[in-house]
Amino acid sequence: MLQKTTLDFLKKLKKNNNKAWMDENKGIYLAAKADYESFCQGIINQIITFDPTIDGLLAKNCLFRINRDVRFSNNKDPYKSNFGCSIKMGGKKSQYCGYYLHVEPGACFVAAGFYGPEADILKKIRQEVEYNQPQFEKIVKNANFNKAFSGGLLQEGALVNVPKGYEKGHPAAAYLRLKHFVVTGPLKDEVLLDKNGIKELAKIFKQATPFIQFVNAGLTD
Repeated sequence: MLQKTTLDFLKKLKKNNNKAWMDENKGIYLAAKADYESFCQGIINQIITFDPTIDGLLAKNCLFRINRDVRFSNNKDPYKSNFGCSIKMGGKKSQYCGYYLHVEPGACFVAAGFYGPEADILKKIRQEVEYNQPQFEKIVKNANFNKAFSGGLLQEGALVNVPKGYEKGHPAAAYLRLKHFVVTGPLKDEVLLDKNGIKELAKIFKQATPFIQFVNAGLTD
């Protein structure tokens, strides 16, 4: 389970998002970070039992930095008010899709897939969807999958028309127009704080494994 003090730290950081406060509370931050890393390692250890592609993965290679890149942003807050963990083959920097846990008090969520793939990777994913449309639709229309990731396929930035090279009336047009191949689902803070939280999250992520395997198959061929 995640410690309540970790969520409390993120709440306080959101209200005091400045370097002076962070410097003064560095010890609390490091404790919260260590707690989150341990929590994520527990999730990884559970996922390995049904997705061996991440065998040997360490949580420290999956966690995102809390520092924000403010160079091109109107929001100049130096820190994120959340912890993020991308669990996938090769760690957060790899070019594969995987599982994601976002911890932000009152706004936690889970996700699975690939957000913002580069053009060449997006092309491969679209090709895989075109070649195996029936299989893909069976996965994304599965009832348990949609219950776990009720936000569905992310429509952010979706093209108005199908990409160049595909017919306008292509039967997979709704999927080929996507810019991201990722699904999301809300998560209550209470799940993280429950003694069985790690197992519950593993059950959720297990529903996404066929989706992840499908996308990654197109990236490894």
